[in-house]
Amino acid sequence: MKQDASADAAPRNATHLSLERGLRLLEAIAFGGGSLSLAEAARRTGLNRSTAHHLLQTLVGLDYLRQDAQTRAYQLSTRPYLLTERTWSPEQIARVAQPLLAELSRRSGEGSSLAVYRDGAVTIVAKQEHDGPVRVVQDIGAQRPLHCTAVAKAILPWLPPAELAGLLARLRFERYTRKTIGTRAALEAELRRIRSAGYAIDDEEHQEGIRCIAMPVFGHAGQVLGSMCVVGPKARLTLEKLRALRAPLAQLSATLSEQLGWRAQRAGATGQAAPALRAKGGRKPVRAA
Repeated sequence: MKQDASADAAPRNATHLSLERGLRLLEAIAFGGGSLSLAEAARRTGLNRSTAHHLLQTLVGLDYLRQDAQTRAYQLSTRPYLLTERTWSPEQIARVAQPLLAELSRRSGEGSSLAVYRDGAVTIVAKQEHDGPVRVVQDIGAQRPLHCTAVAKAILPWLPPAELAGLLARLRFERYTRKTIGTRAALEAELRRIRSAGYAIDDEEHQEGIRCIAMPVFGHAGQVLGSMCVVGPKARLTLEKLRALRAPLAQLSATLSEQLGWRAQRAGATGQAAPALRAKGGRKPVRAA
């Protein structure tokens, strides 16, 4: 039976056109810093808003994009990184984390932040400050000591053993307060506790009068990328409140890990997954060093 080539051409051309437009949208978002509004995506690609909206929603459904619940902007999701085996940049992780930090601060009534690990350093890349009379000021770009801050101690137990051993061998145990961990043996014991419990505590180890609780954040291969924390003055962040914060912190750090590509079935083979991820007037600023 003779096929009608012209009858097949129209569907093929329509499919090719949709594919081309979808790829243009992906490229626009990738080259636009990883996040664009519907209007901006349509403008950059020359598509009308309804066509752009339909294609963007399709890409969301295929997990190539995600839509921010608050800003409604479209962002790169996990699949492009899985395909290319690229890692998230600190700026991209910060952008994904910001709404979750806002929610964490809303639930805790305290400041929150996200730190990332790169080349032996732990750096604050995103924050949400508490809007109250006394708050802990955290500086974006500030590095945190590895041996006495919750955000760093929440990361170290899930580093590859050889990398962790190298860090500990080079670590200088500078003392910041009387509670600062001062020896490698003491830090290794603390890291074993953190690995088992799934969270880290800084109880005035880095700065007197300041407490913090942190949990790790993981990427698509089960690798630890950073940590999420709640930080506040000792007077408000009591030991009882720290215990109460474990559940919301576990939920939101797991949500961030999932948005960065972490999945139990993939990470399980690496042995990296944390217990936390299985749970589903005038201001007087106190500056964190």
